[in-house]
Amino acid sequence: MAVERALISVFDKTGIVDFARRLAALHIEILSTGGTSKLLREAGVTVRDVSDFTGWPEMLGGRVKTLHPKVHGGLLFRRNHPEDQKQAKEHGIASIDLVVVNLYPFEATAAKRGLTAEELIENIDIGGPAMLRSAAKNFESVTVVTDPSDYDRVASELENSHDTSLAARLELARKVFATTSRYDGMITTELERLSAAPHMALTEKPILPERVHLALRRQQELRYGENPHQAAALYIPAGRAPEGLAAAEKLQGKELSYNNFVDLEAARSLAAEFRHPAAVIIKHNNPCGAAEQETLRDAYLRALACDPVSAFGGVLAFNRAVDAATAEEVAKLFAECIAAPGFDEKAKSIFAAKKNLRLLELPPAGLEFERELQLKRILGGMLVQEPDLGEIKDSELRTMTKRVPSHDEMHTMRFAWKVCKHVKSNAIVFARDGATLGVGAGQMSRVDSVKLAVLKAQTSLKGSVVASDAFFPFPDGVEEAAKAGATAVIQPGGSVRDNDVIAAADRLGLAMVFTGIRHFLH
Repeated sequence: MAVERALISVFDKTGIVDFARRLAALHIEILSTGGTSKLLREAGVTVRDVSDFTGWPEMLGGRVKTLHPKVHGGLLFRRNHPEDQKQAKEHGIASIDLVVVNLYPFEATAAKRGLTAEELIENIDIGGPAMLRSAAKNFESVTVVTDPSDYDRVASELENSHDTSLAARLELARKVFATTSRYDGMITTELERLSAAPHMALTEKPILPERVHLALRRQQELRYGENPHQAAALYIPAGRAPEGLAAAEKLQGKELSYNNFVDLEAARSLAAEFRHPAAVIIKHNNPCGAAEQETLRDAYLRALACDPVSAFGGVLAFNRAVDAATAEEVAKLFAECIAAPGFDEKAKSIFAAKKNLRLLELPPAGLEFERELQLKRILGGMLVQEPDLGEIKDSELRTMTKRVPSHDEMHTMRFAWKVCKHVKSNAIVFARDGATLGVGAGQMSRVDSVKLAVLKAQTSLKGSVVASDAFFPFPDGVEEAAKAGATAVIQPGGSVRDNDVIAAADRLGLAMVFTGIRHFLH
């Protein structure tokens, strides 16, 4: 059945004039409203106002334009249903075969500074979602377009056959319901900012909203999940451009797996902690080496020296564009993936010889901290938390021992503390001169994490500092660290035995600093 009539009402007018001209050239009658109608007329496109079509004026400040039986009847009546056809004829309902609608920019409005409650409410689109849903429900007969990127495809089909295929209409209908679902979810969350006592006003967004609405679209299928027998895919927030690691450009190498992405995110997020050139090596979602140095090459070599055995088959991240000198050293190691904000041409040439190595170039904001809510699935529910963005300030650090740490010790403790935040609990990190020396991760007791870090160290720990992601419950962990050669300790504090631990540090001549903040990572 040929398309005879289209209704166009869009807020985002990108590409709409050219699209309407193509429809008009096919002698399709165009109905429109408000600003869209004005724009099309000024462009020379013949348009019929919806108010003329319905016999009912736009009213209530534009709140009621298309909420009319002649509009929704024209969208919803079943063309092959005799009783629907009869009722449509009785009530003078003409078919609307194509709907082109996009919605008020509620998300952008909600993000504005100085927003008022009235502005938020007035940017809740009612007529648009109603038309989209009516048209999408009747996709057997009606084509519905809500994304300007679909204009050319729809116009081309109409130019070829004066209609669209059922497959295309179904796909477009699915896109509509995904769009309206996400739109309603955003409204639900944003309305939690409204206060009704004593007068309607906007307040700050709650850190943890009453409802969390997830609207995700599949961006790419992955090689496999955590294991080869598990299917996996990368999903990104619907309606938004990809960001962060999801927006990284793969310059070469095999397809990525679920584990690759998990490790790449661990590497990217740790690399983002540092201001000076830094290199991070991740194995099984834990750092096996990290360093911050004057050059990227030196940072990589110092990170590799921490645990070169574990680095084999690891995932790397850098916080600077990779240069040739760094690439020459990295090329000596078998690595799975490398993420960086760029690679110079010589570096690309060096890595090109390693065909299976994945190179990912991060977008401009690819080294920012994650600020979205973090979610973890459990059977029957979802755990939601704000991200761990806790950073220590000089004013918050408290020296608890008789010996005050030196300037160099304090500088290195800050470095070790950043790394420790990204190590699975229980976490212990030994460091010296801006590089990790030994990492103890994921042990069930803290003293065992200390022993593991000492065991993994490839060099003497004399003169090192040690960071602990949570308090030492007993003096034994501090005693093991001192025995290995550590001279200073940074930890949150908060144990009922803090006094015993501090006394042990004093007895051993250690400097100990409390941060007052914990960095468990599970």
